[in-house]
Formats: sequence, structure tokens, C-alpha cells
Amino acid sequence: MGSHISPYGTDSTYLDGQLLVAMPGMMDERFARAVIFICAHSSEGAMGIILNRPAANVTMPDLLVQLEILPEVERIRLPQKVETMQVLVGGPVETSRGFVLHSPDFHLAQSTLPIDDSICLTATIDILRAIAAGRGPENAVLALGYAGWGAGQLETEMQANGWLNCPADAELVFNTAADLRYEMALRRIGIEPAMLSMEAGHA
Repeated sequence: MGSHISPYGTDSTYLDGQLLVAMPGMMDERFARAVIFICAHSSEGAMGIILNRPAANVTMPDLLVQLEILPEVERIRLPQKVETMQVLVGGPVETSRGFVLHSPDFHLAQSTLPIDDSICLTATIDILRAIAAGRGPENAVLALGYAGWGAGQLETEMQANGWLNCPADAELVFNTAADLRYEMALRRIGIEPAMLSMEAGHA
């Protein structure tokens, strides 16, 4: 994991590259049982991608055709990897915009944000063009939209026991089925999912 040093010379408390895992007491139904990968976190706020909400009835080939990156007749020529690439509902903000979390073997100058040693974020149409042409990253998931917090908002929610956090890793982000990510993330924190009662406010 890349270590983040704050400007004050002490280890940063910011959560870039961490997973947020919603506790059962999460009051906001948009984030119930959510696992969120935090892409950026600073004193100004935070943004992240929900990893365990597959987009209903939307596939990667559908999107490439809709965005006119790919003519309909070319669909059948797409690599198998592109056919099966996960499309997620990444959060309630900018839901028509695509955000790609991907392995660091792909980089666009001025566009790609390395988050840690194994995961980057690119949110331009160019990465979708590269994926369609078979020149994209080895591992990638596409999210439509993101989750955002204003200054201090995420910290307040964490103090209220809304979220737990743990380091993310490429295995969970890229190679785990979306519906298994919540249980997997809880186990990373050391919690057996079956032990969480619905009114648990304190882990």
C-alpha cells in the first residue's frame, strides 16, 4: 500500500485506498450494506466508488455502443474480458459519468490518478476507447457515478459508527463477485457477517 504523509509531517488520517464498509445501523438507505473504495480524501471532503451494486440491465458492450465508442456491428468482436467487465452503480453523484478503477498497467497523462500501488482511477472517455480496442488495463471495473462527502462529513459519519474501514486490495476490487464483497470486506476487518445484529451500533 502506498503510505500517505500529511503536510504536517505525521501519518495522514485520510482514507485514500481504503474500503468503507457500512454498518447495519447505516441510516442512509443509499449506502445500506455498501462497500466503498475511497479514491480521494482530504480536508475538503471525500469521493469513492460503491463496489457492490451491479448496474441493472447494463453491460459494458451496451455502454460502448450507447457512447458511440463502438458501432453496434462491432460488438461481436469485443474481447471476452470486455464482454464480462463489471458495470457498477458507483454512487448517487454524476450517475451518467463513467469512472474506471483499474490496474496500474494503463496510464493516461493528466487523466489517470494512481490511488495506491495496485489501483488507479481514470474518468475520461479515452480509457473506454482503449478498452474497446483491446488496449485497456489488465483489470478494470466501470462505475456509473460516485459517492461524495463534503468537508468533515465522512469523519462525522465514522464517529457515529456508520462506517468501518480497512485497507483495500486488488483481489477484492477486481476479482471478487460484487455480491460477495460486503462479506469479504467484513472478514478483512475481522467481523463474521452472521454475528452482526441489525441494531449493532458498536463493532
